[in-house]
Amino acid sequence: MKLQDLLLIRHELLLTLTALILIVAEIFIDDKSKKKIVPLALFLMIVVTAAGILFPVNGTAFGGMYQTDALRSAMKTILDIATVIIILQSYGWVSKKVNQNKTSEFYILMISTLVGMNFMISSGDFLMLYLGLELATIPIAAMAAFDRHKSNSAEAGIKLILSSALSSAVLLYGLSLIYGTTGSIYFEEVRAAFRIEPLPILGLVFFVTGMGFKISLVPFHLWTADVYEGSPIAVTSFLSVVSKGAAVFIFTFVLYTVFAPVSAFWSQVLVVLSVTTMTVGNLFALRQENMKRFLAFSSIAQAGFILLGILGQGEQGFGSVIFFLLVYVFTNLAAFSVVAAISDKTGKENMADYNGLYKTNPNLSLIMMLALFSLAGIPPVAGFFGKLFLFSAAASNGYYWLLFVAVMNATISLYYYLRPVRAMFIEKNDNPIPTFKSDIYMRIGIAVSVAGIFLTGFISAIYEYYLSISNLF
Repeated sequence: MKLQDLLLIRHELLLTLTALILIVAEIFIDDKSKKKIVPLALFLMIVVTAAGILFPVNGTAFGGMYQTDALRSAMKTILDIATVIIILQSYGWVSKKVNQNKTSEFYILMISTLVGMNFMISSGDFLMLYLGLELATIPIAAMAAFDRHKSNSAEAGIKLILSSALSSAVLLYGLSLIYGTTGSIYFEEVRAAFRIEPLPILGLVFFVTGMGFKISLVPFHLWTADVYEGSPIAVTSFLSVVSKGAAVFIFTFVLYTVFAPVSAFWSQVLVVLSVTTMTVGNLFALRQENMKRFLAFSSIAQAGFILLGILGQGEQGFGSVIFFLLVYVFTNLAAFSVVAAISDKTGKENMADYNGLYKTNPNLSLIMMLALFSLAGIPPVAGFFGKLFLFSAAASNGYYWLLFVAVMNATISLYYYLRPVRAMFIEKNDNPIPTFKSDIYMRIGIAVSVAGIFLTGFISAIYEYYLSISNLF
């Protein structure tokens, strides 16, 4: 291994070093001081995030298996920012685990997952993609089952690992077909050798199916709601933004590069998946009462909208997808932060429990309303611009009837996104959630999320930057 290769993968090495420091801290910090691990993990992740922003790298390593450029670095930065917010959000919950000596374990698993996602994002061939995907999947299954004394958490971990195993098997079989028919696993070589023949197309179908499980596209979504509900809220947040964001990025990248010669075929597949995902996600969200299941089906519906941007193709399509993922990180984490704050203090997670919340906790109510408005795409918050750019990308490629379906689904989503708003501001409750004050970490996490919602919506240079780097793929 050359020094140049090590310098190119320094982001992953920094994350690995962070995990090792936390392991050492677990050994040397006594049980009564385990809470110090939380600010340590936060500080280390901020350093990693800053290093990724200030010192980006470009190049290839390991014979082309690993590649990095401005586009991939931007996606890694988005995931780092999301992880920092989740660490802030999870302080109150993780603090309860101190007596069980599980504080550092949670962050070690989280960072290990992030390492796998970073390798997946920087993959230059299907082997690196698959290894990164597996490295990301196994720790996150342990995170889902982190509340091992709760049966629903253990169930969530089992469902996640079983569904991941099935999707990985399908994906690996598809990759084997692609390798067998093209004679290579490297992206550039596969693109040059790919032909419209039964076996290569079948391999592409299996690839889309395997990634569809990771992104929660219908009909590969059945695990999502149960895993989201059973997992701790911090893990649900991680699944909904970091895990999904990494999968969406590499899915888009591979379609745009490796399978560009057959874009006419996979575009038709994505059109069907987009319609079914938007529609099913919205219809099932209408009847949810648990807030985590509610946001799970919201996440499924949002995945359907993301496919609109992918269908746009070119730099406009990729730029709109990356920008929407950034908006989605801040928006979804703002909503999950409110759910986490209430759950940590009261243990309540049902929508009916939010009745009259504005009278006792007006700030949390306003933040939740802002996040839901952004998810719904109501102007002038960032979610409106995110969906606008996705719609514009699809329109630029002539998918006008699909836009009509998307607008109809966006209209349906207005109803269920306004249900929690009605509960908080209109519905009466003789025994509302009492007034409480969240810890400083939670308040900082919420403030960062809210600032992100406004800044990404009103600073046009952010979207223009993603457009400028999207022509690198």
